[in-house]
Amino acid sequence: MGDGATVIDRVAVYGYDLTYTHGDYVMSAGRVVNVLPSTVVRITTRCGAEGYGESCPLGRTYLPGFGEGARAALRELAPALIGIDAANLAAVERAMDATLRGHEYAKSAIDVACWDILGRVANQPVAMLLGGVLQTEVPLYVAVPLGPPETMAAFVERERAGGIHHFQLKLGDAPERDRDRVAAVHAVTDSEDAIIGDANGGWHRQDAIIAARLLDGFDRLRLEQPCPTLEECLAVRRLSTLPFVLDEVITDLPTLVRAVAADAMDHVNLKVGRVGGLTKARRMRDAAVELGLTLTIEDSWGGDLVTAAVSHLTAGVPPAQLFAASFMNDWTVEHVAGYQPRSRDGRGPVPPGPGLGVEVDIDRLGPPLFVAGA
Repeated sequence: MGDGATVIDRVAVYGYDLTYTHGDYVMSAGRVVNVLPSTVVRITTRCGAEGYGESCPLGRTYLPGFGEGARAALRELAPALIGIDAANLAAVERAMDATLRGHEYAKSAIDVACWDILGRVANQPVAMLLGGVLQTEVPLYVAVPLGPPETMAAFVERERAGGIHHFQLKLGDAPERDRDRVAAVHAVTDSEDAIIGDANGGWHRQDAIIAARLLDGFDRLRLEQPCPTLEECLAVRRLSTLPFVLDEVITDLPTLVRAVAADAMDHVNLKVGRVGGLTKARRMRDAAVELGLTLTIEDSWGGDLVTAAVSHLTAGVPPAQLFAASFMNDWTVEHVAGYQPRSRDGRGPVPPGPGLGVEVDIDRLGPPLFVAGA
């Protein structure tokens, strides 16, 4: 890796659509998703080593960023990578940040592709290079779209039959209706199950306080991101006995540390794409572990490549501090790497092969949207 063989020679960017396997994915504030544009980055080095990464923002109104935005950002970033050593992740990070401020969701695909290259040339799985493997398969959660209580309860019963025992209920409606949703799900689960009520920042502060009080009696429930800002979430936490999860507001390591210092959460939902890729996510993962938090590891959305990246990051979380990961290729119809890694009985394997440990079927992606370099 010191002879220039891993210097980036070519960056190709592809696009494909990902369809939600259950029809409509419904969140608070009337947000509905069924098909999303996903973007795949393929990086090739001088020695011919290749690596892949993927970015798939969850629509246009979930976080700052959207599908076409990722592609526009990558048009700016790709030319700046030519001649950079893909195995030197610090140099890749510096080159991206010097070229474009923000747009971490687009940078994530490049960062992951470079980790894939590093693992392949070192003949090691990415999980080992991220710090080691503490578990070779991880518990998974599923998100339960916002809907009538009986529909959400039936969804949970179906998933439990397949081995899932961690559920994220989409909330953020009127507090009384959300209480009925939680009650319906609580009734069809038992002590081996864990439930997160996730408003995705959809409540105003007053409604969030009411909801937290109404939900206080459910012993298997954690409350996630009730309001859009850290300050509002902290105000709600101070009036509730529920364990608290923060997600959308934890965008980087400084905000993670600030939230812990304010006693704003017990649990963090760490999304690889939101923070800029595996390089930054590893720092946050390890800090969260040292600070005593429990974690969910996932991304905003994605297919096989996102799932592989999530699995490798999750492998290094101590089992006692891991709530669950999401294998989003279980949630989507299309597959570009043979539906690998593939879950079984509610658990997800960490691919043991070099790099991400999955092989992309490039023919499924069609011609690139654009190319930088040779």
